Amino acid sequence: MGGDLSTERLLTAYKSGIFPWYEGDTPLWWCPDPRFVLFPGELKVSKSMKSLLRNKSFTFTVNRDFASVIRQCKLTARKDQDGTWITDEVEHAYIKLHKLGYAHSAEVWEGTAHSDADVSSSVLSDTGVAEGARLVGGLYGIRMGHVFFGESMFSKVSNASKYAFISYVEQLGAEGVKLIDCQVYTEHLESLGARMISRKGFMDLLKEWL
Repeated sequence: MGGDLSTERLLTAYKSGIFPWYEGDTPLWWCPDPRFVLFPGELKVSKSMKSLLRNKSFTFTVNRDFASVIRQCKLTARKDQDGTWITDEVEHAYIKLHKLGYAHSAEVWEGTAHSDADVSSSVLSDTGVAEGARLVGGLYGIRMGHVFFGESMFSKVSNASKYAFISYVEQLGAEGVKLIDCQVYTEHLESLGARMISRKGFMDLLKEWL
């Protein structure tokens, strides 16, 4: 309990299997037992989601607009939660981590977005996505070694966060990431293949894969 969100403290925390989660204005530090994780090879994709992915129902990007993703995660109302743990201090700290290459975002866009092959024929915004596209879902977290520590996600339309999560997990797996830290249980992520492991097991994997 306490401390600050300096870059050094945050990176040391993640390497130690610890993450911050605010209560009011006080930073609390957590290392739950058991730990909720996803191994990319165990990702579950429903038939309906496979259809959306096959039809490219959204445009998927990585690190195109980190600031907007964390801001939307901050503003999105959560079931059974009075407010958000993403304070202004958290937002600024993770934007700094993003600029340093540690924090990453995945985004999904709805509307007139483009694939990289379409760049020449599109009018682009400063995010690299065509003007008129709307950010409708995404997630962010910390990537270190072969581990991605997921922090938060949001969705403005049905299936947008699932689309972002599935697309990003598949990309991370292809890039050699072996473990997705989901921190604590949610039914949403369990449906996508996440499961509980012991804290000791989690720490052993961090030692191996960081």
